[in-house]
Amino acid sequence: MSRILEVNAMTMDFGGLRAVNKVDISMEEGEIIALIGPNGAGKTTFFNCVTGVYTPTAGNIYITPPGGQQRSIKGLKPSKITEQGLARTFQNIRLFPNMTVLENVMIGRHSRLKAGVLGAILRDRRTREEEEQVIHDSYGILGKLNLERYVNDLARNLPYGAQRRLEIARALATEPFMLLLDEPAAGMNPQETKSLESLILKIRDTENVSIFLIEHDMSLVMSLSERIYVMDYGKLIATGSPAEVKNNPDVIKAYLGEDESA
Repeated sequence: MSRILEVNAMTMDFGGLRAVNKVDISMEEGEIIALIGPNGAGKTTFFNCVTGVYTPTAGNIYITPPGGQQRSIKGLKPSKITEQGLARTFQNIRLFPNMTVLENVMIGRHSRLKAGVLGAILRDRRTREEEEQVIHDSYGILGKLNLERYVNDLARNLPYGAQRRLEIARALATEPFMLLLDEPAAGMNPQETKSLESLILKIRDTENVSIFLIEHDMSLVMSLSERIYVMDYGKLIATGSPAEVKNNPDVIKAYLGEDESA
């Protein structure tokens, strides 16, 4: 395996508050890794730094696309980071509710279009063929995620679990090599969570996409992850296999020993 992500001493300050404190995290091609910790530990802030929502106060972020060269993505805009091969979902669903399921996926697919503004205005043959391919590819992605039955439905009318899958479908439409999922099981019932687990494994195994997961559902984290990082108050307090993390006294104290409502 080759290393595709390397985060070195990432620090993120908001005024006098240090939300992320010198965090080092790496990821290998084909891995499923997880970042866990109590609410307010800095997990989503970390994701926001990696995906360009925030520019870290200090440290660096390097990616190495499969077969490519290492490059820094620190300070790039989210759209540019998506073009580099990183895609994400959000803790709070961010679909376009008044667009159809197909249109939501097509929006993600458009990040890979080659036609410029002039082509969109003139609608030449190349542009028309490219748009037809977008529709074809979007249908294909919906089929892989078992969403084809909803293709013409408005996104807001989908069942909750299907909305979560649609967000993943839109992210996959950007052709990522790394998918960052921020609490994808939030609000799901046990059956939906089990279906999500199977879907994540399928994406990793059939689409060659590495998965970076933030999740509070410990059963999902422990069954999916090959390595787990644990944050508390902005710092990494543990890393290791699920078994190592589960039995780590610091983790038990900071997170696993909390009430389920935490």
